[in-house]
Amino acid sequence: MYSDFLRDYLIVVFFGILAFAVVGAFIGLASLVRPDRPSEAKNTAYESGVDPVDGGWSQSQIRYYIFALLFVMFDVEAVFIFPWATRLEEYGMFGLVEMTIFIFILALGLGYAWRKGVLRWV
Repeated sequence: MYSDFLRDYLIVVFFGILAFAVVGAFIGLASLVRPDRPSEAKNTAYESGVDPVDGGWSQSQIRYYIFALLFVMFDVEAVFIFPWATRLEEYGMFGLVEMTIFIFILALGLGYAWRKGVLRWV
C-alpha cells in the first residue's frame, strides 16, 4: 500500500509520537509525585548567596546581547569552515571562491559591528 520511501517516514513519525508520549507521561507522573509547598522564600531572586536587593529586576544593556549574538554567529562560521577545510582538494576552485565570499560577508558584518562600537566591553 505504501512505498518504501513513505514507510521510512511513517516509522520516523511513529517514533516521534512515541517519544512525545513518553516524555509527556513522565512529566505528568512527576507533577503528581513531586511535593508542592510554595513559600515566599522560594519566590525571591537568588544572587549567588548575597541577600537580594530591591525586587530582583535590573536593566541590562542591549550591547551584551548583541555581543553574544556576534559570538554565536562566528561560532557557527567555524562549523561551516571546518568541513570545507578538511575536504579542500575535493571542492577545488569553486569551494575556494564560495568560502571567500562567505568569509567576506562575515567580515563585512564584523566591520560594521566594530564601527558601531558593539565590540567594546564597557
